[in-house]
Parts: sequence; C-alpha cells; structure tokens
Amino acid sequence: MPELPEVETYRRFIDETSLYLPIAEVDVQDPKRQLTVDLDDFRKTLRGDQFTGTHRVGKQLFLLTAKGAVVTMHFGMTGDVAFYRDEADTPRFARAVFYFENGFRFAFVDSRKFGRIGLAKSVEAFRLQKKLGPDALTLSTEELTQGLAKKKSAIKSLLLDQRIAPGVGNWIADEVLFQAQLEPERPADSLQPVEIDRLASSIREVLETAIAAEAIYRDFPSHYLIHAREWDEAPASTTKDAHLHCPRCQTLIQKKYVGGRATYFCPNCQV
Repeated sequence: MPELPEVETYRRFIDETSLYLPIAEVDVQDPKRQLTVDLDDFRKTLRGDQFTGTHRVGKQLFLLTAKGAVVTMHFGMTGDVAFYRDEADTPRFARAVFYFENGFRFAFVDSRKFGRIGLAKSVEAFRLQKKLGPDALTLSTEELTQGLAKKKSAIKSLLLDQRIAPGVGNWIADEVLFQAQLEPERPADSLQPVEIDRLASSIREVLETAIAAEAIYRDFPSHYLIHAREWDEAPASTTKDAHLHCPRCQTLIQKKYVGGRATYFCPNCQV
C-alpha cells in the first residue's frame, strides 16, 4: 500500500515530468468506481488546462492547475503513476490517462481499483472537509502536542489518526515509536513534553529517511525496526530468528495487536 514516502516520491516525479504541458484530453477507464466527480465535468474542467504544481497532505496528492481547479488523488492499496509517450508503453492497469498536446501521457495506475481521483476548489478546502491534520513530514512539536492534548488512547492508535498526523501508516507508527523509545500502548496523556518533542522528531526523521531511500525498505538503516517486520513475513522455509532481534539491545522483537493493528516493538527499549 502506498504510504506517505511513496506518495511523496510520486509527487516529485510528477514535478519532474508533467508540469506546464497543456492537456488535450482525459480518459478514465472506470469513472463510476474511481472518479468522485462526473466524468464529463472532469474532462471539461481539465481540457486546455495544465498542471502547474503539486502538493501533498499525508497520503493525499494534489495537482494544481493554471485555471485554479485542483485534481485530488488517493492511491488506495496499489496506486502508482507513470509518464510515457507511446501507446505501446501504456501500463497494464492505467485507470486514468491525461493526454498532453505534445504527445506525452500521464497515467494514474491502480491494479485493484481502490484509488480515487476527484476535483477540489483548493487544497485547504479539501483538507478541512476531510478533517486532515498538519502533514506528518513537517509536523512540529507544538502541532503534535495540540493533536494529542487530553487524549487517553494508546499513542500507537492516535498516530494512525489522520486528524493528528496525516500520512503515518502502520509500519511507520511502529518505527517512529521504536526510534522514540515509547511503548505502543502508552496513554497519550501520560507523555511528558520532552517525550512529545522526541516523538515529533522521530516522525520527521523516519519519513525523511524513507523518502531518501525512495521507499525501498530494504535500503533503510540497519538500526531500523522495519527489517524485523520484513523478516517476520518471510517464507516459512527461511531461518528468521537471527533477524528478529532489537538492533539496539538484541532483545527478541515482539508482536501484539494495538487497536486491531499488528504492532512490532522491543519490550526492553520501549518500556
């Protein structure tokens, strides 16, 4: 599933390939399922327009246009993007294609059709409508403090609340809590200011690391918990035990469920 690091990679790719190219036509394969607006309105709005910039809040991507409309994209479980010229190079699961006047094409790719494309008046209007908090990549200590204020729920569950830290998915929350040395079920209202500051710093550091690695998780630093998570999902024939120890203290990494979500943690470092 595309998480914030993947979507940020998509955003930068679009910036490098698809801006300031007049749009000649738009085709959507299954508009009733993947468009949140009427197909004819979508086409009329975008024909003759051009993308002038991009923005991202959490896992939601926005394409800004010269005439003011904003294209919204959520990538569901299998979403991706592509830029190409020849029909023969069209990705197999291209669900929406933007045809540029210069002959190139930009495609929204989605094998399982859980992604959604729509239009918004502005990024801020969409963010308020969906009640999205400040983007996790730039989340400040003050913003996180405000988001967690007076909340008694487990910190792991609250990190997954898109009203608090949009873009923090399940593995990211585990990694952040590991790096911040916080127990996943710790009540949020028990965190001290220095711990919230450490948590906010860990959120930014983990996301920046993932983006720098272009979301190729095997390229993450060796002290990251995600490597234990990857090995836990290895085939049964793989010898896994040697890879499931905490990179800090060598204690065996444990797994439990917090708020119904699989959670990996070190019982020694995250007391």
